[in-house]
Amino acid sequence: MSSGKMITVARYTAELKEVWDKFVQASRNGTFLLERDYMDYHDDRFDDHSLLFYTDHHLIAVLPAHIDGSIFCSHNGLTYGGFVLHRQTTAQLTLELFETLLAYLREELKTMTTLIYRPIPHIYHHYPAEEDLYALYRYGAQLSARKIASVVKQSTPIAFSALRRRKLKLALNLHYLVHTNNGWAEYWTMLEETLRERHNAAPVHTLEEILLLQQRFPDNIRLFTVTSADGAMIGGTVVYSTPTVAHIQYIASSNEGRNKGALDFLFDYLIHVRYRNKAYFDLGTSVEQGGLYMNEGLVFQKEGFGGRAIVYDTYQIDLKHKS
Repeated sequence: MSSGKMITVARYTAELKEVWDKFVQASRNGTFLLERDYMDYHDDRFDDHSLLFYTDHHLIAVLPAHIDGSIFCSHNGLTYGGFVLHRQTTAQLTLELFETLLAYLREELKTMTTLIYRPIPHIYHHYPAEEDLYALYRYGAQLSARKIASVVKQSTPIAFSALRRRKLKLALNLHYLVHTNNGWAEYWTMLEETLRERHNAAPVHTLEEILLLQQRFPDNIRLFTVTSADGAMIGGTVVYSTPTVAHIQYIASSNEGRNKGALDFLFDYLIHVRYRNKAYFDLGTSVEQGGLYMNEGLVFQKEGFGGRAIVYDTYQIDLKHKS
């Protein structure tokens, strides 16, 4: 069965920024990460090839995407990508979106060999929007990576573990304070040191980049830090807030903070006070190598805050093979 509607494709250009952003904001599953002011902050690193899909001149979907050699990606520079869908876009029409996309890649971008697709996890949806997962199955997509994230369902949260409660009790007796958007530079130094010493890694964003994004999205990106009674910064995290999710990233603490429950104090506040009205509190992923390695200690810590698993998936389609 066909919807009877002809789908046309347009490549994104800067002149379409307002159209793109308004569509994402009104969609079923878009978040601020898929607006152009977020996507384009690192446009020097990615060869953008985002697409807009129309029926009868009505925009029904957008696809954040870039090209990496012979690979068409949606989207490796973002936490998630995939089709952003209009509220009226049906399952049948989504199948036709994939058919149109694959035809476009095979006929207009003949050098492409692979489609990489990273769907938006369901916790970010304003309204159910998993038609793309069905379409991926129908068009022969293969799961190529699966990252596990620990998430608290805020309507029925699981209580903190005994260990986390002990740490929290310790912290509550030490008169810690939580601050918002205070001390970005100092915190970034702590974060860089923590990642280097404990994981031999570095933040994805530089301090300048995260400050630029925070300036562009002040209601969505916030830094929360913890100070001890003498005013010393001992821990913190960055929160990305969307309509349904408070997503945690860039967690760090000093030695004192780790030993005396600074993060337990902070997450108790964020989960039970600051973001209690969100549907989900996402403590982030805890895997490497596309999910082949799970950091058991990190998952254990996050599960202690009541987090349980959802997945961030990556799929791929071989464009040279027609299913």
